[in-house]
Amino acid sequence: MVHINASALRDEIIERKIRYDSLVVEHRCFMLAANEEEAVLFHEVTDSFTINTPKTKLTISKGCYTIAYYWRDRPYNLYIWRNKQGKYVGAYFNIVKNTSILNNVVTFEDLILDIVVFPDGNYYILDEEELPAPLDLFENGSVQQALSTLLDSLDDLQAQTVLQSEQDYKHESLLSLLGE
Repeated sequence: MVHINASALRDEIIERKIRYDSLVVEHRCFMLAANEEEAVLFHEVTDSFTINTPKTKLTISKGCYTIAYYWRDRPYNLYIWRNKQGKYVGAYFNIVKNTSILNNVVTFEDLILDIVVFPDGNYYILDEEELPAPLDLFENGSVQQALSTLLDSLDDLQAQTVLQSEQDYKHESLLSLLGE
């Protein structure tokens, strides 16, 4: 994968999520690395938000940032969140299909289910109640298969990608991308 020097970045790229209800949500990001099969984007969090689970919650504050990984051949993407000091604060997997990586746009179709991973490694599956059909029938079982595959490798994949993101995208080199 071609890594781009973050301090030299000024060109924006669009992350385009096509929700299951066909609503399109776009975010302006910076490209950190890319090839035809995968991309890594940077996005500053401009509005705080909280992810609630039955046992706990995770708040991502304004000024945190996302290092987002997209793969054409995987049924998910991954957001790694860091705070203003560069400390890992959590991760989020989207179950997706049809990821496309083009010159100025990364597009994917969101398949509703998500997994939030807390800093201690605990995780929670989100939005199963929003599925329009039972999980084993939804999207002909492909979402259940993607979820199962992801859960089988979740600990290693999340830990490996967080470590890789810290090595490849040092906090100090990303500071120039923050709006402060």
